[in-house]
Amino acid sequence: MDNVLIVVEDLDRVIAFFVELGMELENKGPVEGRWVERIIGVDDVREEVAMLRTPDGHGKVELAMFHAPKAITPEPKVAPVNTLGIRRIMFAVDDIDDVIARLRTHGAELVGEVEQYEQIFRLCYVRGPEGIIVGLAEEIG
Repeated sequence: MDNVLIVVEDLDRVIAFFVELGMELENKGPVEGRWVERIIGVDDVREEVAMLRTPDGHGKVELAMFHAPKAITPEPKVAPVNTLGIRRIMFAVDDIDDVIARLRTHGAELVGEVEQYEQIFRLCYVRGPEGIIVGLAEEIG
């Protein structure tokens, strides 16, 4: 897998959230033209795109903010975890409590609770800006 795309309304706010999570901004810039229109099947595209990578360089998240045509808002805007489609991206973290505290400064909230799975992981879901859900997994021992 190369990357996962998330369409957003406030690109800078979502970049800040993922950078706080430990991702690194690889590049950011405008994308438009017939080549992208032919790929995604949408006419008159003007968008701003940012690519972020995990610190190990193996995973990437692409963020896109459409200037034209305007992005379509799903209903409900803040969809519950059991909604069809991609619901979350999971990240391995060293200290789940520290990550939650840092993400809260970016408006993140726990979806449920931090729970322990056997003697293997501490896990939780966090809802960040624009309803984006990320899973956090801290390996125990």
